[in-house]
Formats: sequence, structure tokens, C-alpha cells
Amino acid sequence: MRVVILESSESVTQFAADEVCALLKERNAKGFGAVLGLATGGTPLGLYRELIARNARREITFANVETFNLDEYVGVPPDSPCSYHYYMLENLFQHIDIDLAMTHVPITHGVELQKSAEAFELQIEQAGGIDLQILGIGSDAHIGFNEIGSSLGSRTRVKTLTERTRQDNARYFGSIDDVPQTALTMGIQTILESQSILLLATGTGKAKAIRDTVEGPITASVPASALQLHPNVTLAIDRDAASGLANADYFLAAERNRAVASRSS
Repeated sequence: MRVVILESSESVTQFAADEVCALLKERNAKGFGAVLGLATGGTPLGLYRELIARNARREITFANVETFNLDEYVGVPPDSPCSYHYYMLENLFQHIDIDLAMTHVPITHGVELQKSAEAFELQIEQAGGIDLQILGIGSDAHIGFNEIGSSLGSRTRVKTLTERTRQDNARYFGSIDDVPQTALTMGIQTILESQSILLLATGTGKAKAIRDTVEGPITASVPASALQLHPNVTLAIDRDAASGLANADYFLAAERNRAVASRSS
């Protein structure tokens, strides 16, 4: 697990944008489009704004990109301002040169949820799998909507949201009473099958979750700890989010040595 501790949330945004752009350019050079796994919430907003800007400057193109979002609230219509379909259109898709037919957010309204979950898994498989999965992390270390106690071998399915998650997300709704009780989410095993994973976290509110994810045991009580099992995970975090790490100095030294090795190669 690579832990990159950066000075600010803006630095986290730039690092993440560089990682995404490097992948897109590499895949385009080979004549292939990339498959991206995308997250919602407050943390990725800076990244999406930066990608929009780079696309506008024609530094990158999304013309051959396919995307899969982590999750969607159950029962919320796609055109609702509270849905993640709406979030993605407003904050990324309608501002870049992507084919909307190549964007996939779990369908949860007016469908049989189990069949929708199975269809979503099949779409990922037919796309050849996810090249890079972007993740945020909940204050209780959930990823996607894989709440505490989620199976580390789980697939896309319906999950009941904890009261803490609903409180954290109430700011996007009129009140906590309006926050849905359930969501359709990629499973932890689905996430772990991505070729690479980039988790973003900023602020002291995420410090404990980051500490438990990186330095704690692998346990269903800390869903993000399952990322320790993946061979190609990068955590891009600011100093506030890193403030709970006992081994922060080691991770900083590792990045300095990585930079030296890169310059000398």
C-alpha cells in the first residue's frame, strides 16, 4: 500500500488528477480507452473540477473512456438532485467529451434490485474490468456503501446505511429523515478486482479511518482495511488525514526515496 502524504487538499486534487491523466494518456497511446471507477461525495469534487479544466484545455480526452460509479441510493429517481446520477452529470459528465452511453451508475429506481446488481456486475466484466477505481472513505472507514460488517468477498448488492453514514450525508438532503435507508453498492470484492485503486482523503475527520485502514488489522469492522490485500493501492491524503498515522514519517521517507529513484532512472 502506497501512502502519499501531501500538504493540502489542493495537493491531493493535483496528485489524483495527474494519476488519472497519466492512465488516460497511456491507454490512448495504445489505442484503448480506460475504464474508470468513480466515487461521489465531497472529496472527489476537486478532482472532477481539475479533470474538467484539463479536458477543456485538450490535455486529455474522455472520448474512449467508460465509467462505473460505486453506488446509488435505492428508490431515488435518476433526475433527482439527490441522486448520484444527477451528481455525476452536474459535476463531471456534462462538462467533458464523454459518451454518456459509456457511463454507468447503478440503477435503483423502478427495477428489481437483485437483477440490477447482477447486470451491473456483468457490465463491469464485459468492459474488461476497472483499470483505476477512485475511492473516498467514510468517517467509519466504509468504502462505497460497504458499511461496517460488510463481507470482504461481497459483490454489488443492496446495503442498509448506518445512522452515522446517513447523518454524514444529510447535508445533501433536506434533513436526515429524507436520507434513504438503503443503497445499491459495488461490493468489496468487486472493488478489489480493479487493476489499481486510488483512495482520496482530506481533513482530520478522516484521520481515524485512515489510521485503521493502513495500520490496523484487516477486519470487516473496518471495510477499507480490505485494501491491504490489493497489490496496487495508493492513498493520497493531506496532513490532517494523516495525523493519526503512527508511521507517517516512514511513509514520507518512502515517497522521498521514490522520487530520488525516479530521477535517477
